[in-house]
Amino acid sequence: MSALLKEPSLHMRPMGEADIAAVLAVERAAYPYPWTEGNFRDCLRAGYCCWVVELVGLTIGHGVLSVAVGEAHILNLCVHPDWQGNGLGRRILERLLRLAREHEADTAFLEVRASNLVAQRLYESAGFNEIGLRRGYYPGQGRREDAVVYARALI
Repeated sequence: MSALLKEPSLHMRPMGEADIAAVLAVERAAYPYPWTEGNFRDCLRAGYCCWVVELVGLTIGHGVLSVAVGEAHILNLCVHPDWQGNGLGRRILERLLRLAREHEADTAFLEVRASNLVAQRLYESAGFNEIGLRRGYYPGQGRREDAVVYARALI
């Protein structure tokens, strides 16, 4: 187990409006096509499960989950590049799946860039199975990139 997972000052909590600037900084550091401020504000307004991860007061990751009609959708899971590879993505994923179960979802879905093999390994190791492909789902340099669709039973 990594030292990060044992770190007593690592804290996960619900996201609020005041967190958006710090969350956007993580998004921009991690992704060439990050979510916008409007995306996060819309998720908060809609009542989605939005979480931040802090280490000594510094926001280093976040996750967004929507749940409706027995289905959970992991919409965003992001770890600042400086903190990737320490098990933090797995911790965020586990929290989101626990929240999905608490909201009585029986299946969780997510999409991931076809080029993001690290994330695909994480999801597969957490019991997700590839169920499809969304062609041209993500913006890309000069052309759009496919999304691999994953699902996992929660019951």
